[in-house]
Amino acid sequence: MHEAKWLLEGHDFFTKEGAFVKWYDSKFFLLIHNGKKFHGELVEDASESQKLIIKINHRVFELKRKGELDALISSLGLDKPKIRKMKELHSPMPGRVVQLFVSVGDVVNPGDNLLSLEAMKMENILKAEGFGKVKSIHILGGDVVDKGAILIAFEED
Repeated sequence: MHEAKWLLEGHDFFTKEGAFVKWYDSKFFLLIHNGKKFHGELVEDASESQKLIIKINHRVFELKRKGELDALISSLGLDKPKIRKMKELHSPMPGRVVQLFVSVGDVVNPGDNLLSLEAMKMENILKAEGFGKVKSIHILGGDVVDKGAILIAFEED
């Protein structure tokens, strides 16, 4: 029995004989698997990188064919996202601190809200770009800061 290895939404997925695809045209298809019919649409064809974005029954999926190079990259750990430890948060622009979302001692993870900075009448939420524990906060709500000013320092373990 023939088996193909794919990544479906980043998870291993194995297909065996019995799945059948009938193309209506270059964009729409019918997928029949275990006697069930699924209507699909090709959203993006990146076949040169062995990747497809498809929509089946109104859900979008990313498919990627696994090959020998994928196994090597995974075994070397090169497929893991690199998340860095934060040392300091600097102001990306001059502005006024509207609100702080963290306190000294808080542990932050990538994507966590740190503070709100108003610049040119727009409020910008500064988020953590790595992980860390807040060591000190160098500003207060309402403070006006220059570009490059140190706003928050993180512990260095």
